[in-house]
Formats: sequence, structure tokens, C-alpha cells
Amino acid sequence: MKFFIDSADLGDIKKALALGLCDGVTTNPSLVAKTGRAFGDVLKEIVALVPGPISAEVTATDAEGMLKEAHHYAKFGEQVVIKIPLIVEGLRAVKVLSSEGIKTNVTLCFSAVQALLAAKAGATYVSPFVGRLDDISQDGMALIADIVQIYRNYAFDTQVLVASVRHPVHVLAAAKLGAHVATIPYSVIEQLAKHPLTDAGLKKFLADWEKVPREGK
Repeated sequence: MKFFIDSADLGDIKKALALGLCDGVTTNPSLVAKTGRAFGDVLKEIVALVPGPISAEVTATDAEGMLKEAHHYAKFGEQVVIKIPLIVEGLRAVKVLSSEGIKTNVTLCFSAVQALLAAKAGATYVSPFVGRLDDISQDGMALIADIVQIYRNYAFDTQVLVASVRHPVHVLAAAKLGAHVATIPYSVIEQLAKHPLTDAGLKKFLADWEKVPREGK
């Protein structure tokens, strides 16, 4: 499973790259707003850092506006993927972009039939938001299972990109279900590496090492 970093923070992206755990990046207007910088400036810097797919989200809600933004962002680098909301106008834009060879990430997916429409429109990725479903007492990972099964049934090329990941359990479940990608905040990547028994074992090893006679003494 590929790991994308869900961030517009260059510091977090650099840390993930240094660990070899950044196969790509996803951004959205909320993440960019936290930086206090113009989106174009942020996107240029991310493109210069990351060789993998970088999702840049449009803000228009009509197909014509989406296509205008998409063609602008696509010029930033060949790894740019256009992030499109899963609405009727968005599907129309995805169909056009797919025919032009521009990669797309259909976002704000909350049902399996929405994901089916995205795949039929030719989306490169579909982004089901598991955490937001969990927030309203629905099973986000059950949605991932349904989408993976449907895509396998019909051999769709669209990749399942698990989004709104809140904790390591989401990552584990996504990997077990066979999702192609999980987009994860850097804080969750750090959590993935942690286990209390690892910490306890290391503490014991280091304590025992202090009892070992040093060479030359």
C-alpha cells in the first residue's frame, strides 16, 4: 500500500520523505489555509520536493471552472493530480480531463455508488473519507470494503485512496482490505511506528547495556 502525506506543510512532507514514507501528497483548501500562503506558491514547492503524485484541489463548482483550474495546475508538473469533488459537475470535468490524459482524484466520496460513478468517469483515484463517516456513527472502513470489491468485480483501474485517516487502526484496516493508497497526516505516520512493548524492550536493553563492562577497563 502506498502512503501519501495529507498535508501542505513542507516540514512534515520533508520528514516523511526522509523516512521513505512519502509516495505522494494530497492537499485541500483547508490544509493550504493553515499555511497562510498562496496555493500556487505552496504547490510549486511541493512539486519541487516530491516526485510522486500530488493532488491539487479545484475550488470551482461548475465543470467549466474546474477545467480552467485543472489546466492551470497541470502546468505545475507532470506529477500533479487534479482533485475534483464528487458532484455531477465534477464527474463531467473528470470525464474531460481523463480523455486529455490528466490524472484526477475524485474527493469527498461517501458511498460505494459514488465511487462507482467516479471509476466510470475515468478517475485515477477515488477518495472515500472514512474518518468523517465514523464521526456520524457510520462504518467508514465498511465503505472501503465495498468499493474495493466493486472495483475488483469489474477490473476498474481507479485506485482506492483512503482519506480522512485519523489513527493507525484506519491504516491497518485499509491495508487488510487491499486499498491502494492511504493518505495520512504525518502525526499518524509517527503513531504507526510506536508500540509500548517496543519502548519497554528498548529501555530494558539500554539498562542492561549499562551493566556490560566497557573495553579497556
